[in-house]
Amino acid sequence: MQATRLLWICGSPRPPLRPPDPARWSLDSQPPTGALDRLRHSAYDAVVMDGFERVFDPDHVIQQIQSLTGETPVFVRGVEGAAEADRFNRPGLLILPPGDDAAFARIQSAVEDRARQGTLRLAGTMYPEDWERLLVGISPQIRHVCHMIRMVGARRATVLITGETGTGKEIAARALHQAGPRRHAPWVAVNCSALPDNLLEAELFGHVRGAFTGAIQSRIGRFEQAQGGTLFFDEIGELPLELQAKLLRVLQEREFQRLGSSETIRADIRIVAASNRDLLQHVERGRFREDLYYRLNVVPLQMPSLRQRPEDIPLLARHFAGKICALEDIALKSLSQDALDRLAEHSWPGNVRQLENAVEMAVALSGARTVLTADDFPLPASGPSCLETPLVSVPDQGLDFEQTVAVIERSILEQALRKTGGNKKAAAEMLRLKRTTLAAKVRNLEPESACN
Repeated sequence: MQATRLLWICGSPRPPLRPPDPARWSLDSQPPTGALDRLRHSAYDAVVMDGFERVFDPDHVIQQIQSLTGETPVFVRGVEGAAEADRFNRPGLLILPPGDDAAFARIQSAVEDRARQGTLRLAGTMYPEDWERLLVGISPQIRHVCHMIRMVGARRATVLITGETGTGKEIAARALHQAGPRRHAPWVAVNCSALPDNLLEAELFGHVRGAFTGAIQSRIGRFEQAQGGTLFFDEIGELPLELQAKLLRVLQEREFQRLGSSETIRADIRIVAASNRDLLQHVERGRFREDLYYRLNVVPLQMPSLRQRPEDIPLLARHFAGKICALEDIALKSLSQDALDRLAEHSWPGNVRQLENAVEMAVALSGARTVLTADDFPLPASGPSCLETPLVSVPDQGLDFEQTVAVIERSILEQALRKTGGNKKAAAEMLRLKRTTLAAKVRNLEPESACN
């Protein structure tokens, strides 16, 4: 495993912390006078500012460091008390907890989070045309996506990205960010289905100290973090109706307020939203505001499923193999023709994400071999044979599609909740859903459902 490269800027005589596992870390300790020069000539996975608590202007130093490092995680060590925490509450600046193990675990977690963002590297070092490298493929469908991004990337227009799960909607959103003049400004993503409803408002708009129980210090929200850049709403269809109204106001007025504050903050932000749901159906059922839908759907962008672009499967498979081998710091593995043929024959219901997972598993289980074969991809059967016994028979006179799907979904939820004794967390795990997603589905069931 490649060692994590860490620049430790010492602003006081105290030495840097000693990593619990020295073999995993490449620690470069520098005084402030030499640190910026190091950043100009060397790449680091993370930066720690130690001993600067009372002698520097956080905004000025962060601006200097991030102009050289882009999205590299930057930490400050030695912050004590709520007042100090407020002073260092800045976008891109993370507070390092005390204690060797806790500190290095936090640094490693931030580094891994950044690595998981995929092929996107440092935002500040990318050339304008590099965004096209994020969208791998030669098919007409993916070329159309690139054309759309090229046309609207430089605009402030709000974009709504739709498509099945795993088609790469967030990658397209990142490409939009990189294709315009905001590419050097912050990119901030919010997964609307991953945060509890009672935390979403504070997460989006921030809060002042004392705004609610537990608000022991002020905190800026995602809107403020994204100033000058792009704010991406993933799974926008999961946003509660109350917050939909507040988001609509921000889109209309371009301003917002932190919770508990009367100060109005102007929002210089480009909004991109994504959903794998049919939002118009949500509008018809009263689950999504019609006015918000049209505010978001200024520029619609449809991501194609992988089965619609089979000619891209070999390119994507080789791309993922190279990416995974680089992340694992191992020799590049190629794919044999029989492996590519097997991948081309599969229907990929999980789309590009499922293909990436399949390649990652093949790389992990192939050992020291440098060529992946068909045997490394034990894919489930797919094709016409899967359709011989339909789950639901369509009568000659037709059926109500939405009602039928709702009945099936209700039955699955009720069965899972019965089997788990009403435990939503256990039911969500049984159905491979996030707990918040299951809770939202249960709330949306018809009143007659036994799940209510």
